[in-house]
Amino acid sequence: MKKQSFLFLIGGIFSLIIAMGIGRFAYTPLLPLMQKDLSFSNAVAGYLASSNYAGYLLGAILAGAIPLKQYRTISLRISLIVSIFTTALMGLAYSHLLWYVLRFLSGLASAFVFVLASGIVLDKLAARNKTNWSGLFYGGVGCGIFLSSLLIPSLNHSFQWEGTWIGLAALSGILACFVWFWLTDTTNIVEMKHKQKIFAQVPPTKWLPWLTIAYGLEGLGYIVTGTFIVSIAEKTSAFHSDATLVWMIVGVAAIPSCFIWSLLAKKWGYVTSLVLAMILQSLGIVMPVFWMSQMSLVISSLLFGATFMGITTLATTLARQMNPSNSSRIIGNLTAIYAIGQMIGPTIAGVLSSFTQDFNAALIGAASVVLVGAGLLLNGIQFERKANVKNSSIH
Repeated sequence: MKKQSFLFLIGGIFSLIIAMGIGRFAYTPLLPLMQKDLSFSNAVAGYLASSNYAGYLLGAILAGAIPLKQYRTISLRISLIVSIFTTALMGLAYSHLLWYVLRFLSGLASAFVFVLASGIVLDKLAARNKTNWSGLFYGGVGCGIFLSSLLIPSLNHSFQWEGTWIGLAALSGILACFVWFWLTDTTNIVEMKHKQKIFAQVPPTKWLPWLTIAYGLEGLGYIVTGTFIVSIAEKTSAFHSDATLVWMIVGVAAIPSCFIWSLLAKKWGYVTSLVLAMILQSLGIVMPVFWMSQMSLVISSLLFGATFMGITTLATTLARQMNPSNSSRIIGNLTAIYAIGQMIGPTIAGVLSSFTQDFNAALIGAASVVLVGAGLLLNGIQFERKANVKNSSIH
């Protein structure tokens, strides 16, 4: 049982490395390399990012709406194949129009992988009473960011940006072989019998709209830094020669963050932890506007990396606990709202930065939006306090 638990979790982590860490987020450190060689504007860069998030939105809606409960394994495998091929083809195309199509399809695939893998892994963990392992699973995105950042400079040096996309796709193909064998949807009744009754310290289902709106605002705000932080760093003298280092710092901070936030949520409650994470993130987003230096970019990257996947872990785990009967649908709906925000964000930021010739206005706007989201969650803390009081009286 222990070995089996371990392998499906590794399979889940690998699926997030492929579709999210590489498929979605490798674009961020590759963007300045592509711009340097092909000289396209920040507005085009923003449209490219938004086309990816438009695909992600459609994928999240479909993954939540289509009854895939019986076909989660096969749907996951198909989505991984699409993700790998669209990553490889980015290195073989030079047309903006073709890039838009590829990034759209990549976003579509990554949403399916995220929703399906989350559903399979969280259900398996819940069945084995190991929900606190969810932080390890979501750490896969940080692993993917770190891994791609580690490989991109040497791949770019040897094969230019085109070969870098293809090299990352080859790595994804190798990891997919392990996912194929280790991550299958086999949660059965025998395992479910061992599930202990847990008194959930979460708000009632009627509070879900507050979480959904706040999560949508998070998607709108975080993605500005998520898309442009390497481009911002490259324009400074401190990181000009190796701006990818900034993205590597994001990845390093993201790897343990999901697990740490899961532990904090157990201690403080999910809503309280979410509010704190979003406040810290807004601080990290806005920091380069008022203090631009090597140190501020490092702190900004650390704060961003330490919160953006932590917030996803907290929000999806909380939503699943509030409505556990249909995990894929609830995660799909939440992810769709998040995707609407992150589809709009890069376009606004790209156009704004092309107009103002810097990212300051975009970063201030993004930080404000995340802060408003944190404010909307404050009324949920009362439910956690009530639940805690109830639990203490039970025990």
